[in-house]
Amino acid sequence: MWIADGWKDYELLDASGGERLERWGSYILRRPDPQIIWQGSAKNRSWNTADGIYKRSSKGGGGWVKNDLPEQWSIGYGNLKFVLKPMGFKHTGLFPEQAANWDWFSGLIARAGRPIKVLNLFAYTGGATVAAAAAGASVVHVDAAKGMVAQAKENAALSGLADAPIRYIVDDCKKFVERELRRGNRYDAVIMDPPSYGRGPSGEVWKIEECVDELVRLTAGLLSDEPLFFLINSYTTGLSPMAMQYILGMKVASRFGGKMESGELGLPVTSTGLCIPCGASARWYQAK
Repeated sequence: MWIADGWKDYELLDASGGERLERWGSYILRRPDPQIIWQGSAKNRSWNTADGIYKRSSKGGGGWVKNDLPEQWSIGYGNLKFVLKPMGFKHTGLFPEQAANWDWFSGLIARAGRPIKVLNLFAYTGGATVAAAAAGASVVHVDAAKGMVAQAKENAALSGLADAPIRYIVDDCKKFVERELRRGNRYDAVIMDPPSYGRGPSGEVWKIEECVDELVRLTAGLLSDEPLFFLINSYTTGLSPMAMQYILGMKVASRFGGKMESGELGLPVTSTGLCIPCGASARWYQAK
């Protein structure tokens, strides 16, 4: 398990009964997490006094009860800064466990000794984008949601990267990749963080189990002659990290050699000293 344990502005205080209790900067949030299937271990006193609580609705979905919570605030991870906005479906605009991946690929970029061009697909609010740019890469950031791309620009500006070589694209990721193939553009690294299910701006349907293999095949065609890394993230319960690694083996390692690894991402829980699973990643990279 790759554990994101370098945070100072984020802390997973407690986890019990299908919910997380988290500190995001100065604010405490309580929200659902389907991976937390254990009961009766709630220890922190803030469960009932959280600044924001996400309540599920019996009709589906849900919403935030904001006891003492602003519309937005910011937190930092090292030199990176991020805007937080409690949004629909329990999200805040940031996945803190991804810091484990940010540290990994930032090191690869910094040590590469050459310009690195990164393609970030399903790039959301740009956590990986700002991490890669801060490490010295140029980045093409692609997401189908205009609002998420706008927040990514905010995060870059907060992190002192407003003038960094980041290109923001609002588009369906597969269609963008197909156009880049026709244009002959190439990238040294790929970050891919697809949802389990989604729709593109023109109603395109995405189901990860049915679509990710083809997208990796297409995207591998955009790799330069000396690619640095290819990272796939998934939050789909039941999709094995090794399944994603196998795809990378067929589509990337078979052509370029290199090394592969896969595993779960995790966050440490302060109250117990244990770690909760927070999705999975598969990584291909060229190691010197």
